[in-house]
Amino acid sequence: MGGLLSYFRGLLGSREMRILILGLDGAGKTTILYRLQVGEVVTTIPTIGFNVEQVTYKNLKFQVWDLGGQTSIRPYWRCYYSNTDAIIYVVDSADRDRLGISKDELLYMLREEELSGAILVVLANKQDMEGCLTVSEVHQALGLEALKNRTFQIFKTSAIRGEGLDQAMDWLSNALQSRK
Repeated sequence: MGGLLSYFRGLLGSREMRILILGLDGAGKTTILYRLQVGEVVTTIPTIGFNVEQVTYKNLKFQVWDLGGQTSIRPYWRCYYSNTDAIIYVVDSADRDRLGISKDELLYMLREEELSGAILVVLANKQDMEGCLTVSEVHQALGLEALKNRTFQIFKTSAIRGEGLDQAMDWLSNALQSRK
């Protein structure tokens, strides 16, 4: 019986996957984390430091690290890069003024050797807000077309409404499982 259980555990992935949720302050990272974990919007305050939660999604266990996005905290992101399986990079699609900063932070982070094998999911969040950039505009503004040697995908999301998160997590789960 134990052999059968370990066989299925191997199929389903017994190892917790390590995921970082990164992005500028106010992008919706913490709202997304708790939407994934408890399935509803939770009132949040700006993250000073980090939140870490276990999220189970379709038989995969994720240890999800939500790191604060304020300017003073971003240099510390690198302390969390080791053993990261995936990055969920959240962009506020309505914050046109800081899209350049968001691009710089993303590209700087992706140059790190410790993240060279990490799968990237970009969430063009706040798609429910009037005047927000489209997914293709966010894709272009972040320079994602330049990412040649990385598995990545961008998704249109609204953390408040819960839209697009299942599609993003389905894609991420499949990408992580196919990489095993």
